[in-house]
Amino acid sequence: MPTSPKILALGGAHIDRRGQVSGAYVPAASNPGVMREEVGGGVFNALRSVVKRGVSASLLSVRGGDAAAEAVASAIAGAGIDDLSVVFLDRMTPSYTALIDSEGELIVGFADMGLYDLAFSKQIRRAKVREAIAETDAILCDANLPTAALERLVAQAGERPIFAIAISPAKVVRLAPLLDELSLLFMNRREAAALAGADLSGQDLVNELRRVGLRAGVVTAGSAAVLGFDQSGVFAIDPPPPRRVADVTGAGDALTGATVAALLRGLPLRAALREGVAAAMLAIESAEAVPSFTAASFAQALALVPDAREMA
Repeated sequence: MPTSPKILALGGAHIDRRGQVSGAYVPAASNPGVMREEVGGGVFNALRSVVKRGVSASLLSVRGGDAAAEAVASAIAGAGIDDLSVVFLDRMTPSYTALIDSEGELIVGFADMGLYDLAFSKQIRRAKVREAIAETDAILCDANLPTAALERLVAQAGERPIFAIAISPAKVVRLAPLLDELSLLFMNRREAAALAGADLSGQDLVNELRRVGLRAGVVTAGSAAVLGFDQSGVFAIDPPPPRRVADVTGAGDALTGATVAALLRGLPLRAALREGVAAAMLAIESAEAVPSFTAASFAQALALVPDAREMA
């Protein structure tokens, strides 16, 4: 029986709080709503979707010595992920708080993640991490890591593919010095614009991303077509309308995780991204940031996703 591929992830695993406004959002006023809290983080959310699609995973993150850290550790263990993370007892665990409107769209997000900037660069030098890199088939990282840490990671990765998550327009620029080292970068339109230096679309956006060094990328744009490109060309996949909308939070992470898992199974990017689009739809339909699904329900969602269409 063949062994499953192995992936090492480095990046955010922290507390995610999502407050949803009950009615119409009123700026600069008290808005009634509901607050939910769970363990999330770009790389951790994506990694959970990777594992759900049959890949073995390890995670390196950093956290504090508080109750939130215990929740993070429990969630990592519960997802069946090997936890290589480091605990700083005198620090608070990073957190992300999002306010979303009654339709599930983001109003504002607040990231308290100073520990990532402080600690990641040194942790990547640890012998345990070097050993984990040597034993893995691929690496998944996010731009919660500062540039110095990302550069050290690339230097140690050798020929292993490196998949990256942009995280935000403010943080994606951390990846700029090493774009040509990435196998694939996942981003939304705002993050792509920050990287390209202009708000472009379609072939114009791809041309500019290639000019700044990126060889392959995936660009999401809400309910609009998902743009993909690699050495073989540029294509788009039109996401099917979700059967219901619960919460858009985590859709991009689910897309990333399912796409990466499919790539590690040997699928080309066009076919792999169809699986990512199916996972994103399941995430939008779920109140949880990481959707639960069976092989059958995933296959049903995938059947709704059209084939990639080539772009001139």
